[in-house]
Amino acid sequence: MKTFNEQVYDIVAKIPYGRVATFGQIARMIGRPRMARFVGYASNNKSSWHLPWHRVVFKDGSLCGEPYHDIQYKTLKSEGLKFRKDKTVDLEHFQWDPERDGVPMDIRDLPIVF
Repeated sequence: MKTFNEQVYDIVAKIPYGRVATFGQIARMIGRPRMARFVGYASNNKSSWHLPWHRVVFKDGSLCGEPYHDIQYKTLKSEGLKFRKDKTVDLEHFQWDPERDGVPMDIRDLPIVF
């Protein structure tokens, strides 16, 4: 059986380009709906640096705090996401729905090129 963090990483690795997921959404997807905060804690693990954490936002579409806010904003904008005036993601249009959008290949299966 996979650990909580490993289950979180499996979901984060599948968030497609141009879409976002919320911390709570990820927690619900692994059957732990009340553990959104712990999804956030999982993002602090150095072993998950290669995952697209910039595609994970808060339930209101807001981005992480400093010092990463500007990086997250620019990266999501470069993926084509549109923001409201308050710089929150328009979740109605850009939140990942695995049933609608499909589940893409896990990015961990792709070769790492530096």
